[in-house]
Amino acid sequence: MEKNYTKKATFIFGITFLIIVIIFLFSIFRTNEYNYKNHRYHLKGEEVLDSKNEKDKVDINTSIRSSTWGKIFDFNNEGLTENNYRAYTYDFMVRNNTRDKVEKFSFKLIFNKDAYLSSAWNGSVEIHQNVKEKEYTATVADMREFNKENYKFETFTVDGEQLIHLKPGDYIIYHPSSSMNAMEMPIEAYKATVPGMIIYVDMKSKLNFFALDLQYKMHRILPDDLFFWIAFVAFLMWMVILVSYIITSMQLKKYKVQHEHDSKVLNESIETFTGFIDAKDPYTNGHSTRVAIYTKLIAKAMGYDKEELERIYYIALLHDCGKIGVPDSILGKPSKLTDEEYEIIKSHTVRGGQILERFKSLKDVELGALYHHERYDGRGYPEGIAGDEIPLIARMICVADSYDAMNSNRVYRRRLDKEAIIQEIEKNKGLQFDPVISEIFLKLLRNGEVDKATEKYNKEMRKKQ
Repeated sequence: MEKNYTKKATFIFGITFLIIVIIFLFSIFRTNEYNYKNHRYHLKGEEVLDSKNEKDKVDINTSIRSSTWGKIFDFNNEGLTENNYRAYTYDFMVRNNTRDKVEKFSFKLIFNKDAYLSSAWNGSVEIHQNVKEKEYTATVADMREFNKENYKFETFTVDGEQLIHLKPGDYIIYHPSSSMNAMEMPIEAYKATVPGMIIYVDMKSKLNFFALDLQYKMHRILPDDLFFWIAFVAFLMWMVILVSYIITSMQLKKYKVQHEHDSKVLNESIETFTGFIDAKDPYTNGHSTRVAIYTKLIAKAMGYDKEELERIYYIALLHDCGKIGVPDSILGKPSKLTDEEYEIIKSHTVRGGQILERFKSLKDVELGALYHHERYDGRGYPEGIAGDEIPLIARMICVADSYDAMNSNRVYRRRLDKEAIIQEIEKNKGLQFDPVISEIFLKLLRNGEVDKATEKYNKEMRKKQ
């Protein structure tokens, strides 16, 4: 039973630990997948300059500064005198709306009208321009130091300022700087960074002349994942329960060893005492132990188990302890007892009850000794009580005691055979014996359980000899 319990506990602890490991691995997988995933936030048309855009994990808000200036773009040298293009400073606020870091990001401006890029600060600008029906791509590390001689871009110079011409379909990709001065990347939790650009457009054009596409990757540390904490708390609970189980198991094992030792001492003490009793009558040697064995069989068949069976066994083992005060000459007398001698024999029940009254560690131990000679019909002794008035343990001992008496050789007769004993018990159901208990015992007797128990006891006795 104990081995099965230990196996079951080990299995449960193993399965729960495996589940915790799976949850932890799932947390790692979930975090890695989250960190490797490319996220996208796309705006076009009027959405580009709409500050009320629905917020994403990371979003980009485009605003135009109020300070602007105009210039004359005289493409055909027509001698224009009024400003026809205006410079707008665009601020692109990239906001991190999470408690995770934005590991890296970039955003793309896709132009749908002609525009001229003047400057961009902090990061680098990757420019995709159609030149003579072919795409030309180059990255300008710092637009503030742009020199058209170093690139093949189509440019336009006005008032000494070199501008990159961006036609419909051209696009630029802004790559943020992670330098100590700029520190645009990474973006900490709930922080923002604001790259900027200066772009010239026709004064008649709308200011939302490009689509905007933000791409980014997040970086979440493992302890920020919910399933990490589920696994962590579950592991702590698992450890607490495991330690508690180990401590409890050790205490129970210690208690069991002590209990087994105490039971052994108690059993040996009682058996030694009952050995003295049985030794007074050589014809009934081992009688007390056999009665205890048969009584325990009856109790087990009635549904008792474990400690209750042990208690019942010990009570039955001590049922004849009162005989210690009966003279040997009466116990071993081969001839018929006188009335006075018979009364002395009968007094062993009362004397046994008195002796065992002081045995408080075994509940109701005196009841077996005091009442095991009471009859179910009320014609027994010492009190002449009947039926359910007789304690149950005494009614069990009564059947077991009578069986052993009939199954043993006595000075006045030889033991009865099995069929004769069965007939005697059948005949005395409801008279001497409780009918329910006697029926239980007859079943045990007929199916061989009683014989097996007797044979087992006899083998143990032979070994001791």
